[in-house]
Parts: sequence; C-alpha cells; structure tokens
Amino acid sequence: MTPQRRPQYTQENIDQQLQQIHLLDPSSSSENLEQLGPIIKQIHANRQQEAYLRNLQALIATKDGEIEQICTDNYQEFISSASTLFTVKSYTTNLRDKITTLDASVSQVGRSLVDKKRTLLQSKKTAANLDEAIDTLQACLKVLDVVNRIGELIKEGKYWSALRSLEDIQSLPSNSLSQTPFYQYLLSSLPSLRIQIQNAVTASMKQWLLEIRNVSGLVGKLALEAMDYRTRKWRSRREKDPMLRLSRVGSAVEMVTQERSDTNVLDSEKLKVDFTPLYQCIHIYTTLDSIDDLRRSYQADRKAQSDLILPDPLPLASLVSLTQEICGFFIIESHVLETTGNFRSEREVEELWEALVARLSSAVNASLANETDPDSFLRVKECLIGFVTTLESYSYATQSLHSLILTLFEKYAGLLEGQFSRRFDGIILQDDHLPMQVTTSSERDSVLAVVWLDPSEQDALSKSGLPLSLPWSQGFFLCCQDIRNFIQKFYHFVDGVSQHHGNIDELLNKSLDKLLANHISDSISKCLSSTSTLSQVVQIVSNLEHFEVACSELERSLTSLRSTQRGGAIRLSSSSSFANTVTRALNRVTGLITSKLDDFFDLAEYDWTPQSREDTPSMYLYELINWLTTVVDSLVIKEIYKDEAYRGAVGYIAECLMNFMIGPDVPAMNENAVSNVLVDTEFLEGELTRIGRGHLNSVFAELRSMASLILNDAVQDYLVPQVRQTMYSVIRPKRLQTLLEKLTRHGSSRRDAQSRERGERRRKEADAVGRVFPGENR
Repeated sequence: MTPQRRPQYTQENIDQQLQQIHLLDPSSSSENLEQLGPIIKQIHANRQQEAYLRNLQALIATKDGEIEQICTDNYQEFISSASTLFTVKSYTTNLRDKITTLDASVSQVGRSLVDKKRTLLQSKKTAANLDEAIDTLQACLKVLDVVNRIGELIKEGKYWSALRSLEDIQSLPSNSLSQTPFYQYLLSSLPSLRIQIQNAVTASMKQWLLEIRNVSGLVGKLALEAMDYRTRKWRSRREKDPMLRLSRVGSAVEMVTQERSDTNVLDSEKLKVDFTPLYQCIHIYTTLDSIDDLRRSYQADRKAQSDLILPDPLPLASLVSLTQEICGFFIIESHVLETTGNFRSEREVEELWEALVARLSSAVNASLANETDPDSFLRVKECLIGFVTTLESYSYATQSLHSLILTLFEKYAGLLEGQFSRRFDGIILQDDHLPMQVTTSSERDSVLAVVWLDPSEQDALSKSGLPLSLPWSQGFFLCCQDIRNFIQKFYHFVDGVSQHHGNIDELLNKSLDKLLANHISDSISKCLSSTSTLSQVVQIVSNLEHFEVACSELERSLTSLRSTQRGGAIRLSSSSSFANTVTRALNRVTGLITSKLDDFFDLAEYDWTPQSREDTPSMYLYELINWLTTVVDSLVIKEIYKDEAYRGAVGYIAECLMNFMIGPDVPAMNENAVSNVLVDTEFLEGELTRIGRGHLNSVFAELRSMASLILNDAVQDYLVPQVRQTMYSVIRPKRLQTLLEKLTRHGSSRRDAQSRERGERRRKEADAVGRVFPGENR
C-alpha cells in the first residue's frame, strides 16, 4: 500500500488560513481564535510544526519590511512642517512687543483727562443723593399716613379697605425708600397687621354666629308656619279635586299645579338675617390665602352649636321648639351653602345634618320608650312631619326621619290595636244580643252611615217605616263605629308620610284581621257557650252575618283609600273566622233545639212489646212538630240557616227513634213496636212535606228501610248482595243485627210456640247477618 503523502504548507496556504480566522482581516473587530483549533490540530496530525513555523516567520519578516518602507517614504514631509511652525512663532513674538510699547504711550496721555472726569462725577453724585434724601422723607410720610389709616379702618370695620391698603404698601414701586431700613422694618410689620385684620374680622364673624344661633328658632318657626299654610292650602284643594287626592305636599303635581309665592324667611317683614359679616370674613380669608383655616373653624363652631341644640334627655313638651331651632339652623346652612361658592361643601353640611338627625331619632325613641298613650305618638309624628316636609323643600335627605316616623308608627299601631282590642272585648261582653231600635229618621240615618251593609239591604232599611227594629244588636253598631275610628286614627298617623305605603297597608290589614278575628269573632264565640236563650243566639247569628258583609264592604273601602302605587286590593282573612263562628252559632241553635226535643222524648211512652199495632202516631209528636215549626220559622235568620236548623232537629229526631230501636235502653221489642215506630216516622215525613221541607225526609231513610225490612220478613233478601245494593243500601248491618237480637230476646221470653219459633228465626237471621258482614260498618 502506497503511504499517504503529507501536505506541504506554502506562503499562500498560511495567508489563506490566517485570513480565515480573521487574524489578518482589517475589517474584523475581534479575534476569532476558536478557528485556530482545527488548523493546529491538522498541523500536529501531519507533523509539520517546524515547516509551518518557518513559513510563519518568513511572513512576519515580510510584513515588518512593508511597515518600515511606509515610514521611510513620509519622513521628509514631517521635517518641512516643523520648520514652518518655528518661523510663525518668531513673527508672533515681535508683534506682541510692539503692542506693549503702544499701550504704555496711550495710558500716559489719558491719565490727566480721567482725573478731571472723576471730579465731575463726584459732584453730580452728591447732588443726586440730596434729591433722593428729600424724596425718601416724603415717601416715608405718605407710608406712615397709610399705616395710621389702616388702624382706623380696622376700628371702623372696613377690613377689606384696610387689607387693600396693606397691599398698596407692599406693592409700592422700587425707589429710594425701598432700600431704607425704615421700609424694611415696615415690611416686616405687615404680617402682624394682616393678623390684626384677620383677628378683627374673625371676631366679627364669631359675634355673627352667636346672633344667628339666637334667631335660628324664629327662622325655623317662620319656615314651619309657611309650610303649614302651604299644606293646609293644598289639602283644601285636594279635597275639592279627586284627581289630586293621591298627591302630597312637595310632590311633582303639587309643585306644578300649586300657585306658589315662596317667602324668604331670612328676609321678611318679621325677620332679616344679615350675612355680611360672614361674606366679609370669607373674602378676607380668601385674600390672605387662609380660607381652609376659616372653613375648619366655621365647621367646628357650627358643629358645637348643633351639639347644644338637643338636651339629654329630650322632654317631649319642648320637641316643637327644638325642631324649630333645628329647622332654622339648617335653613341658614342651606343659604350659606348656596351663596358662598366653594366655602361650604355639601358633605360638610350633610355631616352636621346626619349627626343631628341621628341624635334626634335616638332622643325621640328614648323619650317614647315607656309611653303607652297612642296620642303621644301622634303628637310627635305631627311635629316631625312638618319638620321633615319643610327641610325636604331645602333638599335635605330625610330618609332616616321617614324611617323614624315608620318606627313610631309601628309602635303606635301596636298601642292603638291594644286600646281598641280592649274596647271590642268590652262591647261584645256588654252586648244584650237584642235587636237595635231606632225611632227617628235622623237616628236611623246616623246608624246606617256607620255600619257596613249590602247596598240592597241598606236601601231597604232606609225606606222602612219608624220605629224600626234593626236586624243587628247594639254591639254590631258599636263595633262598626270603633272600626271606623280605628281606621281613621290609623291613617291619620300616616297622613303626609310618603314612603313604604305597602308596609302601612299590610300592617293595617293584619291589625284589622287580628281585631276582627281575635276580639270580635272569638269574643262572640265565647259568649255562645254562656247564652242559653234561643233568640239571643239567633241575634248573634244575625250579627255574624252582618259582620261577614261588613268585611267585604270594608275591603272595598280600604282598597279605595290606597293609591295605585301601593299595591292591589286589600283582603281580610277574618271573614273565614266569622264564617266559622256562624257555624258554631248554628250548632248552638241546633243544640238548644235538641235539648228541648229531649224534653219531648222524655214524655214519649212507648210500649215496646204491644199486643197490636197502632194506626196513629204518638201524641207527643204533635206537640213536638208544632213547637219545632213555630220556633224555627220565627227565627230572624236566613232561610238557608233555618233549613240547617230543621235539618239538625230532624236528624236528631231520627237518631232518637233509631236509638229506641237499637240502643241499650230498650233490651227487647217485638214487630208491633217496630210498626209503631214506622208509623211515627211516616207522620214526621208527612209533616215535613206539608211545611215545605220534604227534602229533609232523607234522614229517615235508614230507619224506614230497616223497619220495612223487619215487617216484611225480607232479611233473607237483604243477605243477597244484588238485592241489598239496590233496595237496602242505606241499612248498616250492625244496626240490623242489633234490632234482630232485640226481636230474638222478646221471642225467646214468650211461652207460646209461635213466638218462640219467631224468636229462633230472628236469632238465626241475626247470626247470618253477623257472619256475612263481620265488623262491617261498625
């Protein structure tokens, strides 16, 4: 194998490699020595180090020769330039010597002229100093006169003129006086004069603050009187125009339609409040660039004054005068806010207002904490509502005061409810439950104007002759009268209150429901248990009927009192309470009737084992029917309630007859007794049909069917499901079994074979009914 020939490095190779690594590249700003690595590696790999170094030394020698040749070519030009510079330097030295000689000769010639000029200037300067001294003395006299005048202006209260004089002194044009120690001393005294003016105007404003504190009560009184006149005028107009009924004083409607002649209570015939001291103080402090100090001082003074308005504790007797003073205080603040530009901020006034309102609310609540008289709450509300309406016209936020009034209203409503609940309880307890009598037309009209009635009934009563027995008792009239008083007092409190009408109406709804249900309906219900006279119970039913009608009419009346913005119609849930009490009253009527019916049944002398059957009914039933029809038909109640009374009485009669047949008081009976009971039943049905109450005969259906089943010996048919469902569905098996057992006992007690045989048959029938229907309908 032929050995590989090692490369030989020539001068061109070395130059090329050095150019590649930028060692000889004039445009390269840094050496890239990293590229030496591959080159050196290749040299060592080929073992050409010595050859490479020899070629590199030859390159270096070549470059050094080139550098030396360049320097040799430019040497002569450098020598020529240095010679030229030495020549220029010698010329410059000669010129400087000539100039020095010329300057010395000129100075010698002008020295005498300068001395003469100096003497002339000194003379002129002395004359100028004399003139300046004269002018300075005259200026001092003028300035001293101005300073003296400043003191007089301060005493006269002309603070702005005094301050302007100070500014005139300070702004004097520059002259000889301005350079004197006297003037400097005068300037140093100016700040003390400014402080003197500032203190004087501050004292004037402090005196003014004291004066307006003394007149704040009168300002508030005049403002409240003006608002009261405006309110009465608007109320009169609102009563004449139904379209304005829902608008209050201060509303948009009132502002547009009312012919207003606003009275400035701060500038009227009775009172004139001068704000000049305040305006002057603000102007002076603004000029002195100290308005922030005045603002803080004024706020602190007014806060201190507001803190002194309300005493602790608050006597309710002085609430009117206190609200007048508060009202006047903030009317003045409103005027200051409007007329002083940026001196007062709305936030500063609001802070005073909110703090005072919070303390007023707490004081009023504390004073009324133990109060039990609703009229005291009403008087406080009347005082506060005028106060609130007045300050609303000055754009003060009154939400918290409205909240206070609503809080007072809730307490007032509770006290009012308690007061009237005791009155209602007393009225119901003292009612005689007898028809109310009227003898004159005026008395009748006054009564009809108070009670709530169905329009048709009211029209009929208004046309009735006199004397007139009304369908209600004195208690119903008095309750209606007090309900009207309650509603009037309730809404009298909220007259003028503009917020939360829904809450107010809801509270009235709940209060009325509670009074009607708990203290009228329940009280009447309690009276029922102690009333044993049927006519009085019937009168109670009539009263309750009218109370139900009154609830419906009252709902419509209350709904018409509320505005469309305050929700829908009012619904009184107490109507259901009266309906339940009517049911209890009717049950009481039925109870009284049945107690009398017991007396008739006590007179009944049935023979339960007669030898024959009767064709005529029992004698006591004639008296019973006559009494029942007379009493029930004479009841002054609705026909539907009469029918309920008949139904209850007839049902009780049927139950008593059934009890004779299946009850424990009669241990045994025969078929003749059953036939006699059937005759009595048919008599009662006939009498009910005669008086037009035939629909009540259905209560005797089971009694009649069971008697017919026994008398027709159809017990076996009863045991057949199809027959029982179609003909004897009203008969309860247990009752039939009991009756068969009584017939069995009678037959087994007889000695004749026929009776004993019948008794045995009845026993088997009773057993059959018991086996077929074990426990059914028991």
